[in-house]
Amino acid sequence: MTSTAASIQFIALMPAITDANDMADRMVNLDIDLLRAFVTVVETGSFTRTAALLGRTQPAVSLQIRRLEDQLRSPLFDRGGKGVALTTEGAALIPQARRLLRLNDEIVSTLGEGDLEGEVRLGAPEDIATMHLPEILGAFARSHPRIKLSVTCDYTANLLDQMSRGMLDLALIKREPVGPDLGVRVWSEPLVWVALDASIVETSPLPLIIAPAPDIYRKRALGALSDAGLAFRASFTSPSLAGQMAALRAGLGVGVLPAAMAPRDLAVLAHPLPTLSDSEIALVSARGVSGPTSLLAQEVLRALERGPAPV
Repeated sequence: MTSTAASIQFIALMPAITDANDMADRMVNLDIDLLRAFVTVVETGSFTRTAALLGRTQPAVSLQIRRLEDQLRSPLFDRGGKGVALTTEGAALIPQARRLLRLNDEIVSTLGEGDLEGEVRLGAPEDIATMHLPEILGAFARSHPRIKLSVTCDYTANLLDQMSRGMLDLALIKREPVGPDLGVRVWSEPLVWVALDASIVETSPLPLIIAPAPDIYRKRALGALSDAGLAFRASFTSPSLAGQMAALRAGLGVGVLPAAMAPRDLAVLAHPLPTLSDSEIALVSARGVSGPTSLLAQEVLRALERGPAPV
């Protein structure tokens, strides 16, 4: 090959070499931990709650988000506004990040060792456990067959007591809207009065179908009626949601249910009954959780972030 021919061949290869170098510069291997932190911030709406959920400090979570933004060369959060607001790039990333996390978790659960073995002890009130958790827990169990799930149903006060004694790893609880001090807010829960027949509101004293103390719906109902100066009596008391629903359908009184759980065969009551303020459902984690517990917590938050589907 002549020197001229060699020069021509080298020049012809230069664009390909340059393109390959440019491609290498553009290829970024995204860090799954950074994506998980990003998705959790979006789902919890808080860097502080994300830190508690992932067992990190808030500065560490902020650093993870900065590193992800550096990798993508795009801002993901609008830091000029209030709360957690996504930029256009952040909003575009969130569905893709969720897909990557799901794929990652499926691969690890199928082929991985160690980290995804163990037990997660989850607590929840009966209505939440029976109405909203079976599908979530079933999908989790199928994806992570080496993780043993144990579910305890009880009142919020009892669940928090069990968690303080190290008997639970996670708990979905009913709480007053208190901010981030007690768990990660999952959804806000509007409460309504329900009965078989709306005419029951004319009965005095008003017959109530309630759970025993310390149920939060009982507390909310008794407080609202007392503040409104309406007379009432407990006509049926049961710790079981199934028992309360049977009593409601038998026409034994008025009960309180989340609006999303009010069945169509019961009447939702208004005046003269007082309006009930919302309660909240929150996810509480034991300190320093990781591995299977952290993974389940994120799955629960992801599945319930928009609130439960109406029954």
